[in-house]
Parts: sequence; structure tokens; C-alpha cells
Amino acid sequence: MDELDARIVAQLQSDARLSNRELARLVGVSPSTCLERVRALTRRGVIRGYHADIDPAALNRGVQALVSVQVRPLSRTVIDAFKAAAAQMPEVLSVFVLAGGDDFLLHVGVPDLDALHALLTDRLSKRREVTGFRTSVIFQQVTNPTPGLLT
Repeated sequence: MDELDARIVAQLQSDARLSNRELARLVGVSPSTCLERVRALTRRGVIRGYHADIDPAALNRGVQALVSVQVRPLSRTVIDAFKAAAAQMPEVLSVFVLAGGDDFLLHVGVPDLDALHALLTDRLSKRREVTGFRTSVIFQQVTNPTPGLLT
């Protein structure tokens, strides 16, 4: 990515609803150049999609937590199966496969603490491959909306 691509990406991270004409104006190029650059970034997989930032509480997910999970035996089959199963749980927002002491980190969102407890005790702990987990409730989340290109 060159400097122009980085400026385009930064603007789209800030507001993905910008028109091509407005985006071109903001980065200082013609609309046709801007459109071709955006298309090229999409073809290369740099731009993977456009998403709305929705308040989790509006979706009845007022309580969020990070759940560190250990599974055994450690094999590709077990890891892939757990990853797929966790991603299908409606409470799970993200699944991270880790190296280190924990094998997975699940970002979950639920209506309340009772729902979190039910997820952990009724579903997660009953999976044969899960040997342990730790839960951290999230009080606040701050996200960098425009992580830039590292040089």
C-alpha cells in the first residue's frame, strides 16, 4: 500500500458511507482515480467489507465478557471443531485462536449475568474437549476506529 491507499483506507475506516466523490475530494485525487484505487484495494483483500457499528445493548447484549478457553487434546481436528462450534453460538461475537496458556479467547455478548452463567455452565463446560475456562466481564471497551499502516 502506498500513501494514497493508506489515506483512502483511513477515510473509509472513519466513515465507510462516504460517496466516491467525497472520498476523492478528501484524499485529493480525481473520482475516477479514487474509484479505481478502492476497487484495487477490494480485489487485493485490503478492504474486506463495510459494516455498521451497532451498540451491543441495542441487540440485547448489555453484558460482554472475554472467555479464555483451554481444550484437549490439542490437535487440528479438536481446534477446528471447537472453533466452528463456538462461532455458531449466538452469544459469541468473535473467536480468537491463541498460542500460549489458553487455546481460545471468546468475546461474548449476553443480556445479563444470568445468561452469561448459563452459557458457561450449561453449554461451554459440557463440551468434552473443554478442560477449563476463565471469564473476565468487560466494563468498558475503547476501540481504535482507524488503525493506520505500520511502517
